[in-house]
Amino acid sequence: MNSAALDLYVIFSPWLFGAISRLGAAQGRLRDFLSVRNSLFENLEEKIASLPDRKTGSYRLWVHAASVGEFEQARPVIAALQAKHPDIALFVSFLSDSGYNARKDFPGASAVFYLPVDTPANARRLVSLIRPDMLMLMRYDFWPNHLLETKKAGARLILAAAVLRQRSHYFRPVLKSFYGSLFRLFDRIYTVSEDDTRAFRESFGCVHAETAGDPRFDQVLQRSMNVAKVSHLKPFYENRSVLVAGSVWDRDETILLPAWQKLEKRPVLILVPHKVDHENMGRLCRGLTEMKIAFRKISTLDRSFDPEQETLVIDQTGYLAELYSLASLAYVGGGFGVNVHNTLEPAVYGIPVLFGPRHLNSPEAVDLAACGGATVVSDETTLHKALCHLFGSRQERMRAGTAAGMFVRERSGATDRITEYIETDCQSGKKTVPGNC
Repeated sequence: MNSAALDLYVIFSPWLFGAISRLGAAQGRLRDFLSVRNSLFENLEEKIASLPDRKTGSYRLWVHAASVGEFEQARPVIAALQAKHPDIALFVSFLSDSGYNARKDFPGASAVFYLPVDTPANARRLVSLIRPDMLMLMRYDFWPNHLLETKKAGARLILAAAVLRQRSHYFRPVLKSFYGSLFRLFDRIYTVSEDDTRAFRESFGCVHAETAGDPRFDQVLQRSMNVAKVSHLKPFYENRSVLVAGSVWDRDETILLPAWQKLEKRPVLILVPHKVDHENMGRLCRGLTEMKIAFRKISTLDRSFDPEQETLVIDQTGYLAELYSLASLAYVGGGFGVNVHNTLEPAVYGIPVLFGPRHLNSPEAVDLAACGGATVVSDETTLHKALCHLFGSRQERMRAGTAAGMFVRERSGATDRITEYIETDCQSGKKTVPGNC
């Protein structure tokens, strides 16, 4: 049975979003959000009409992600399914323009599209167009009308990489009933941790919630097997202490570079800025020159490069994840801005990780620090102290690195668990009206 709050949402959502649409005509970001959806259904109809015959009758998997980060969690599952079942028709929806623009040409997808505004009419039209056999929703971004219509059409619903933090808004008195109704629409809920599973079961009565882990752990493990892109750099860094600073912003630089300069015995440094556009690279290079830090861009690298004398600056994309394989220790940027960037990419190589205080929106960063694989620094002083401690003691560096590597490996396997469930439904060859969680 749905909660009263959910029933009210369904009734009033057309009026609510109608008012938002009128307001959006005068609001920049809201106007953009609505404008990219103007021809959504017409474009989707064209894409579906152009599908080859073998796709039109295939099992249809719909994957929804709020943005590109959540979609990355789905990619290992998609890859595993398509490897075994290349005829699966894959539909991918995004809420954000950043997610859509980053993956609009995703290979193997029958259609990539923006999720329509969440009204009953839009949801009915979308579900009738894509006719999904299964909807896999990544992590969060629950739009009630779309979930209800998908369920009503007989498709199975799974929630993957799910987390339930105890202080989250899901537990607030009115919202708890509302979200409880939504959670119980899912046939399976695959959580990241045992604590998340317990919360879904005990607080929301979702008995089919189970711990699977995060598919991104499988992805970083798989990616760590191939470091061919940095093989030409390996001879420069063998038998050296190496600090790789990845995804750094200007705020990170103002803390990291002075702390590194003050070290009595400096590790060699590889600096990977978050943005490698002309403007940011010019700013960074001017700053390094002012600080009297000699550097060489990877775009101009040759055999004369000496990492003991020059910092390597990465001014091209596509290197970062593999660069961590050369590191003794990693600093991950973003923690002095909006939020820390990917901490799993360095952790998979069994090295200690450092990052700033703004990391609470990243559960894996929180858990990595809790298990001893990462250190949170708050300013230049604490960063310098952490660098001294870890580079001054090989034993401590090995201990923290081992904890980081184990953190990733112990949480792998989600891809196989989720894929197995979808394969079972795919091979059944028919839609069934599923039971609630």
